Amino acid sequence: MIGAGVNDGGVVVAKLAMLWWRPGIGAIGEAGVAVAVIAAALDGERHRWFLWVPVLVGVGIGVYFALPVEPNPVVVVATLIGAVVAAAGVHRGTLLFALTRAVLAVAVGFAIAKARTEWVRAPVLAAVMETADVKGHVELIEPTDGRGQRITLRVVAIAGVAPEAVPRRVRIRTQVARPGISPGDPVRVRARLSPPGEPVLPGGYDFGRRAWYLGIGAVGFSYRGLEPDPTLGPAPAVLQAAAAIERVRAAIGTAVRAALPGQSGAIATALLTGERGAITAETDKVYRDSGLYHVLSISGLHMTVMAGTLFLAVRALLAAVPGVALRFPVKAWAAVLAAIGAFGYLLISGAAFATLRSYVMISIVFLAIVLERPALSMRNIALAALVVLLVWPESLLDPGFQMSFAAVTALIASLEAWQERERRLGCGERGYGPISKMVRFVGSIVISTLIAGVAVAPLAAYHFHAGQAYSVLGNLLGVPICDLIVMPALLATLVAMPFGLEAYPLMVAGVGIDAMTAVAAWVATLPGAVAAIPAIPLSAVLAMAVGGLWLSLWTARWRIAGMLGIAVGLLLAPTLERPAIIVGRDGALIAARVDGGLLSAAPGAGRRTFELSRWLEHDGDRRAVATAAEGRGFRCDSIGCTA
Repeated sequence: MIGAGVNDGGVVVAKLAMLWWRPGIGAIGEAGVAVAVIAAALDGERHRWFLWVPVLVGVGIGVYFALPVEPNPVVVVATLIGAVVAAAGVHRGTLLFALTRAVLAVAVGFAIAKARTEWVRAPVLAAVMETADVKGHVELIEPTDGRGQRITLRVVAIAGVAPEAVPRRVRIRTQVARPGISPGDPVRVRARLSPPGEPVLPGGYDFGRRAWYLGIGAVGFSYRGLEPDPTLGPAPAVLQAAAAIERVRAAIGTAVRAALPGQSGAIATALLTGERGAITAETDKVYRDSGLYHVLSISGLHMTVMAGTLFLAVRALLAAVPGVALRFPVKAWAAVLAAIGAFGYLLISGAAFATLRSYVMISIVFLAIVLERPALSMRNIALAALVVLLVWPESLLDPGFQMSFAAVTALIASLEAWQERERRLGCGERGYGPISKMVRFVGSIVISTLIAGVAVAPLAAYHFHAGQAYSVLGNLLGVPICDLIVMPALLATLVAMPFGLEAYPLMVAGVGIDAMTAVAAWVATLPGAVAAIPAIPLSAVLAMAVGGLWLSLWTARWRIAGMLGIAVGLLLAPTLERPAIIVGRDGALIAARVDGGLLSAAPGAGRRTFELSRWLEHDGDRRAVATAAEGRGFRCDSIGCTA
């Protein structure tokens, strides 16, 4: 029925439009009825319009990044002004009002992406420098799974490079870990530098773009390590403040590893400071294959547990004092203190994009508590997404941003649907016994994992070309350990560390981390734990994303139309055409399809294993790189090779 799912006013408007239309009587015709029906449906969902603002801003950002050339600033400004004028000229109605505001949101996203690109503009190294003498101040020191370190320098000068062409930052991997060097110190280093890398495949991960927004204009390596250079003088004030935070992070990491050696200490350090360099490739693999890899990266899970534990603890302490609890809003006080604690955790965790997103979201939740509004709502999620996109528009292309908001949106939409069902059935206030509560707790973990897994599956397939068959099992066993043991113990570690008592809570955290790792290792070794997924086209992901958003953000019955978008995406998923020949970035690696379509690299692939491994991953091919590099199917002579 045309009026189904909209409010009574929308139904009336739709029926009036149908009565108005009569063939041959000068009526508005079928198009007019369609417009009236759409307007009625939109009017019935007016309370959900705001949820589409970050989506439309994201569309504008996506259009900017999809352009083959950099747009002219005049065109960007003119587009934004035109959208503002169009929106200002429409004050009434539903459909035209909504359309002009939608166009304005898209124009804002387009303009903000351009503005951000220009704001962070900095020189990029033009060509490879085999030997470069670099002087600068240390911004970040990251230990690696090996002997050396990865150093980010704020550059002062590079010998042989004009001052106006010197990159703002360079990232250098050293083979020697130089003791006594800390963030903020003036140093010099001799290194091989090159411009940030390009994608190994068209449409693949673009480190060069990521580096642009980080201000990194060159990357490289050094065999010698850093040397102090007192001639540079002190670092700028802003860098000194950032360096002070980095020194605190380094001190925390040192204390944790001293009390908790091995991979347990490396994981604890990662969960406290965001520093994951000491986690071995083997540990990474078992967590990834078990579906628990998200545990190793500070994100919404860790920020929520940390801030939530602090909120509950402060609220319980204040509530224990009757004179305070009866006179003051202890819940709001606890929310404010928890938000301050979350900000401190943000600083010591390295303030990576995933952590920033999580902090924005948790801050909005605490603000809602202070204002006595619903904390977990779709509006809060939309507001958090909008803030992130307006401040860091490039995060739209970050898999972490996409997957975190996809999972949270699906979970909140499911929660809303469940609450509406309980409201209709009148069972929302029914009490539950201990056994029922335990069953609901376990069931909620399983169901939430399934919902989040389904929501992020298209994105995981698009970005990582792999699926974890037992992620539900891994999360069911591993996440409660993280939530109930590891993260509270690490919060206690931070509280105890100024008093030198961190070893005791770290013992508890270590037991939990060992249990999580054991779970991850067991799940990762189950038969068929990891499934290789060939690359899917962007059109398939976009269709499923639009369908999922349509299904999640509306509340009326017409949201079911989102299933059509998901179905279209699934149909498009296996249609990506694979190239017959792939040539590496510098022409040193070439692969062709032989043996029924499998990639085979031409002889002489040498050490180009990284590129070849990415090509195999893109194909959903789980063969070893060495097997694909055997040159099968090629015939070579002194002139060249054929396949």
